[in-house]
Amino acid sequence: MNLSQLPKIVVISKKRLGRGHGSGKVKTSGRGTKGQKARGGMPLGFEGGQLSITKRLPFLRGKGVNTAQPKAVAIPVSKLANLPTGTNVTIAVLKKYGIILQRNPHVKLVGTGNIKFSLTVALPCTGSAKKAIEKAGGTVVV
Repeated sequence: MNLSQLPKIVVISKKRLGRGHGSGKVKTSGRGTKGQKARGGMPLGFEGGQLSITKRLPFLRGKGVNTAQPKAVAIPVSKLANLPTGTNVTIAVLKKYGIILQRNPHVKLVGTGNIKFSLTVALPCTGSAKKAIEKAGGTVVV
C-alpha cells in the first residue's frame, strides 16, 4: 500500500478558542464582551442567576430508598442456542459463554426467537420467553 493511495478522511476538527488571529476565534473567544459570564468559570449547575433545578424540585421521601436501580439487560431466547442441551442457565453460565458482560448484575430473558432443545432456566423472563422455553421441553425455575 502506498501513502498516496490511503482513503481521504474528512474530519473537521473543532475550532480552538483564543489561539491567534488567523484562527477566527480570538479576543473574546465566543463569550461576548464583559460581564460575569465572559470572565472565569462558573459553578456546575449555574443557570444564569435563576433558581437552579436542584433547588426547584422537591426532595424524595425516605432515606436511601429512591436511589437509582440498574435496569435489567434484555437477552433474547435465541442467544441461548449456543449453550449445550440440558444446561442450567444462570448469570454465571451466561458470563462464562460470553452472552453477557462481567459487569451485568441483572438479566431478563425476552421471547425474541426460539430454541430447539431443553434448558433449565433460573432467571427472570417474560411470558413469551417462558412459553418458548417450555415449548422446547425446558423448564423455568424462578
